[in-house]
Amino acid sequence: MKEKLLTSKKNGMLVLLLSIILYVIAIPGTGISAALGLIPVTILCVLYICLGWILWCGLKILKPQEALVLTLFGKYVGTLKEEGFYFVNPFCSAVNPAAGTSLNQSGDVKDKSEALQAQSFYSKKMSLKIMTLNNSRQKINDCLGNPIEIGIAVTWRIVDTAKAAFNVDNYKEFLSLQCDSALRNIVRIYPYDVAPGVDTTGDGVADEGSLRGSSETVAKRIKEEIQSRVNEAGIEVIEARITYLAYATEIASVMLQRQQASAIIDARKMIVDGAVGMVEMALERLNEKDIVNLDEERKAAMVSNLLVVLCGNKDAQPVVNSGSLY
Repeated sequence: MKEKLLTSKKNGMLVLLLSIILYVIAIPGTGISAALGLIPVTILCVLYICLGWILWCGLKILKPQEALVLTLFGKYVGTLKEEGFYFVNPFCSAVNPAAGTSLNQSGDVKDKSEALQAQSFYSKKMSLKIMTLNNSRQKINDCLGNPIEIGIAVTWRIVDTAKAAFNVDNYKEFLSLQCDSALRNIVRIYPYDVAPGVDTTGDGVADEGSLRGSSETVAKRIKEEIQSRVNEAGIEVIEARITYLAYATEIASVMLQRQQASAIIDARKMIVDGAVGMVEMALERLNEKDIVNLDEERKAAMVSNLLVVLCGNKDAQPVVNSGSLY
């Protein structure tokens, strides 16, 4: 199904004025023609009074960034896209399968009164504006099997009204479902944090891709995955962004302890490296200045004491020896 744009003239105001004028003529004309014995004129006036309102069913008003998909007795006849006051075949009906569908996104129906209004004529218009879909957070296992919670926001718009109306049952629900499916397919490829020996690009070489550190790349892959799935619905995905990312509650505390332990180990490594360098420098300076001559046993004791002082969590309490060195 391909979109067919209707470029007919916007004759809505002209038809409205003519129909009102004809009513003004037909109503008194019925009595006058009956009094004069003009039976055919009387019949025409009565018919117009009874059926003239049908013309008003063909009056369509469109605002900017709105579209109206029209069918005639089940056959697709075209789409109106430009703003204006139109007159079309009164027997044409508008189609919008997602009218009244409420999702967690901008521009959707939220309460019951608006839901009832969504079933009226005006709800049959399709919005061509850029909209944002914010689906519920999902619990998904990453490539290491760790359960995580993730949420995305997808910015989208309709580019082909015919596909949106006829190729899928409900384009909003279709988009929402495909977003969840694409998110699950992409997230399972990545670990939450950088992990050794994990290939996230599919080239057979381990890399440092992760959900937390490669959010831009992950979002781009999610967007491309969604777009490939919704092309048949006439939808263009403009952007996909990760809005929430965290470990699932059942393992959050354990993973926090793991991160804390990793941070402590890294800090200890840095402290030890610095302490060894300082001890080495102290021994070299003592030898260069020839301040004191230490045998191997005394050097070992000095190194041990300096490492204890430099690597300890608390301040050292010095013991002053006022006697002989040996």
